[in-house]
This record gives sequence, C-alpha cells and structure tokens, in this order.
Amino acid sequence: MNNKIMLRIVSLLMLLAVVLPASSANLDPAVSPSNSATTTENPRAQELLLRLTEIKEMSKSEMTRMEKKGLRKEVKEIKKEMKAIKGGVYLSVGAIIIIILLLILIL
Repeated sequence: MNNKIMLRIVSLLMLLAVVLPASSANLDPAVSPSNSATTTENPRAQELLLRLTEIKEMSKSEMTRMEKKGLRKEVKEIKKEMKAIKGGVYLSVGAIIIIILLLILIL
C-alpha cells in the first residue's frame, strides 16, 4: 500500500474516532439515563433499583463504620447483579478501530 492510501485510511479512522462518541451522546435532556433504567421489565432489576434508591436516601451520618461497610458491599453486589441481568457486549471506539485495521491488513 502506498502512503496516499494509508493516509486516507488513517484520516478516516481519526474522523470516526472523533465523530462516533459525539453522535452517541444523549442530547435529549427529557430522556435521562436514570429514566431509562427505571423502566426495565425485569421485576428483579426493579427490586434492585428500589433498594439502591433506599440506600442512597439513608442518613449515613448516624451509622457505625461497620454498617457503612456493609452497605458498600451490598451496593457492589447489587451493581454486579444488575450487570449480569443487563448483559450485552460493548465495543469501544479503540476496539472498533483495531478490528477495522486488522480486517484491512488481512484482506
């Protein structure tokens, strides 16, 4: 491959790296991530979200050190379970660029 083609490919990848995150941003303030998370259909996920809001609203200044530690552990476990419920595969922009480069080199 000559330098001109390589320069075009690199400039296209740089453009994609700049444009893709901007286009995927949530620009509508009426639809916030918290609103979309609470409208889940899974009853266990709704139960976990309710528990997280309860923990967030608690007055932690009156709690002992061990109680706070227990709450932190509980929040971590809830977040792990929420990730397991949510599932899915996410690719970063860097991973996509590497995949594209590998495909170009192989083909």
